[in-house]
Amino acid sequence: MAYKDVYAAWQENPEAFWMEAASAIDWDRDPSKALFDENAPLYEWFSDGMLNTCWNAVDRHVENGRADQVAIIYDSPITGRKDKITYAQLKDRVSRVAGGLAAKGVGKGDRVIIYMPMVAEALIAMLAVTRIGAVHSVVFGGFASNELAVRINDATPKAIIAGSCGIEPGRIVPYKPLLDGAIELSDHKPDFTVILQREESVADMIPGRDFDWAEMESNSAPVDCLPVEGNHPAYILYTSGTTGQPKGVIRHTGGHLVALNWTMKNIYNLDPGDVFWAASDVGWVVGHSYITYGPLVHGNTTIVFEGKPIGTPDAGTFWRVISEHNVKSFFTAPTAFRAVKREDPKGEFVKEYDLSCLKQVYLAGERADPDTIVWAQEQLGTPVIDHWWQTETGYAIAANPLGIEELPTKLGSPAVPMPGYDVQILDEGGHPIPAGELGAIAIKLPLPPGTLPTLWNAEDRYKSSYLNAFPGYYETGDAGYKDEDGYLYIMARTDDVINVAGHRLSTGGMEEVLASHPDVAECAVIGVTDQLKGQLPLGMVCLNSGVDRPHEEVSAECVKLVREKIGPVAAFKLCIVVDRLPKTRSGKILRATMVSIADGKDFKLPATIDDPAILDEITDALAEIGYTKG
Repeated sequence: MAYKDVYAAWQENPEAFWMEAASAIDWDRDPSKALFDENAPLYEWFSDGMLNTCWNAVDRHVENGRADQVAIIYDSPITGRKDKITYAQLKDRVSRVAGGLAAKGVGKGDRVIIYMPMVAEALIAMLAVTRIGAVHSVVFGGFASNELAVRINDATPKAIIAGSCGIEPGRIVPYKPLLDGAIELSDHKPDFTVILQREESVADMIPGRDFDWAEMESNSAPVDCLPVEGNHPAYILYTSGTTGQPKGVIRHTGGHLVALNWTMKNIYNLDPGDVFWAASDVGWVVGHSYITYGPLVHGNTTIVFEGKPIGTPDAGTFWRVISEHNVKSFFTAPTAFRAVKREDPKGEFVKEYDLSCLKQVYLAGERADPDTIVWAQEQLGTPVIDHWWQTETGYAIAANPLGIEELPTKLGSPAVPMPGYDVQILDEGGHPIPAGELGAIAIKLPLPPGTLPTLWNAEDRYKSSYLNAFPGYYETGDAGYKDEDGYLYIMARTDDVINVAGHRLSTGGMEEVLASHPDVAECAVIGVTDQLKGQLPLGMVCLNSGVDRPHEEVSAECVKLVREKIGPVAAFKLCIVVDRLPKTRSGKILRATMVSIADGKDFKLPATIDDPAILDEITDALAEIGYTKG
């Protein structure tokens, strides 16, 4: 069946479409219907069915002949350790950890915060929590005490499961002191914590509050899965809010399992038994959807990778993992490929590995500039698929659905909307606008199963953040356009559309041009305040390793390139060379923070920043051209 037929089948009868998708999941009690719209504009899916996440991700595969198949491959170039866990071993370990939590009083609906590095035990903890009907909230390991305390106060967990430390290239990050500091800061106190001791940094334990993971796992009796309602929260995942108070995105159990299972074949083109690798972190939505739940629910083998795209030990680590573990589909962020490309522009490392197992590559998290996609396609000889989604949606809004049909690729576009998503481009008044025109990207309600039904304990904030701007629609916060073929182009966050003398311009379009310069490894364009024109674009570029030309020369070429490709209307006159760009740990460039620095405004240091020292470098670079003066 062609993509257009599948999409049309969903449009024609969404109820039948999603009920059929739901039949691939094990239910203890079948749902009476798919959509529950009695409380619109708040919608729910499969609410009256009964099922369990852990059963669908683990136990059913053991029952159905996959007991000896590897479920999780742990690969840590940082510590030099590797491990493989079969579905049968996973069931045993998860059920014991779940038993340990249950014995300490954790039950249905209780929250458990998970604060762990990239180790297999992070997945085991997530699955153990869902096994007993509790609700997990994974917080990125190494988050500062204050940020963790905010999440403890909001989620009010009964327990916290943490690693003693995380291990970064060249340094160990002790988590336990950060956890102790967070508990001290928070008004809510957990009943107990469980600590996974890692030999690189063994944590001091507080008697009566802190329990050892290894002891709990080996001494606890296994417990069975507890069926919960289809609308029971599986987890809460905090995404940074514009006000500084993070937003707790909820994922309902039924829709979450149905949607992710559907994507594994239709989008990622995998059959049960295939190896899937998402090079992300369990602290992010990609880690939830495509390191843990999607692959395991579908019966795939998933990889937990504790390393970096470069430096652990070199720019060939991705290719080593893919080749060694027989990865069929690989998912990473464009920023990771840009780092690899910067170190190894000619792809010398690619040639060292047999990558014949790799059939497709997926990019998400930042706009994938055409230059990076072309580079990856040339090096790997496989389709490189840019797809677009958000923490809130939990999976792709737009993609090239390789498992249904490989559509023609259009560089700069994450292709077409997936079934469930009626994507519209709206003007400021909320009216649909013609193809080719830049506007706000919104999705007609209801959102499909597996997307956020609301925010944790914050229904009003859910409505004000997502539903109120365009009644009847979910506001994505992204700006872009559709072409005549229905392909979507995501050009910027709505905040990154700049207004130059009355012309609305996309910073993403300018970044695309800068990225095409042969010496540029990556770049960002921000809008800085200008007395005459309102805003002016300012470009920052990082150069490929080995480029030793004068910076002024490269900057001048970049300015000329943008003026040639976009025209004088862009008023693009400022471009500086910097060593690196400030990013979150998941690879998103902190454009809004750089705008505040350039405009001399106060800003809150983003909790997710990878390396705060970069901001001083950016401040100095901007000061040299007369910005940051306020």
